[in-house]
Amino acid sequence: MKALIKIALFSFILISINCTSKQDDSNITPEQLVAKKTAIQNYINTFSCSESLGCNFIAFGSKPCGGPRIYLVFPNTINLPQLQTMVTEYNEMDYLRNIQTNAISDCSVPLPPNEIGCVNGVCTIIN
Repeated sequence: MKALIKIALFSFILISINCTSKQDDSNITPEQLVAKKTAIQNYINTFSCSESLGCNFIAFGSKPCGGPRIYLVFPNTINLPQLQTMVTEYNEMDYLRNIQTNAISDCSVPLPPNEIGCVNGVCTIIN
């Protein structure tokens, strides 16, 4: 019986240590967010737009109160599933960072752009 209790206690300690190390590994740093955002912006910048193909936008970031931080514009020539995957990963990281830091915000929600267009080969918010 004593051996069973020792094994259970030892197992509990190992599980506790393992859970603690996983939590530490999942902390999102500001540097990770900046690196991910830069990668997304660089990816978007590898594509150019034209008046005939146009531009679009995607919600980006996660405010502590909910909703996106901003909207990114991109040309319709982009690989949309790839961009969506990258943005979803960033948004999840931003959301976790908000929780980890008990972040607060003004709770304002940015409106999506009314008009976007291609200006000199670059998608731009017009309004």
